[in-house]
Amino acid sequence: MYEIAYSKKALNDLRRIPANERRRIQAKIADYATDPTAHAHHVKKLKGREGYRLRVGNWRVIFDLEGHVLEVYQVGARGSIYD
Repeated sequence: MYEIAYSKKALNDLRRIPANERRRIQAKIADYATDPTAHAHHVKKLKGREGYRLRVGNWRVIFDLEGHVLEVYQVGARGSIYD
């Protein structure tokens, strides 16, 4: 089980997302933090940079694991998150 920490950028990104989608994204992050193996098929290691991405429908969550902390760095739409 991981503790969840959000960067300022991730919090700003979440504020711009509609409330129903925001709740869905935060629930998926919490589910992954609780049981990573159950949601492993939605997570991939990033290429060309450190960290991982979690797929939540058309949204992507960029995060990294540091000890027992899941650090969320960025949240955005599938097409623009990697720019």
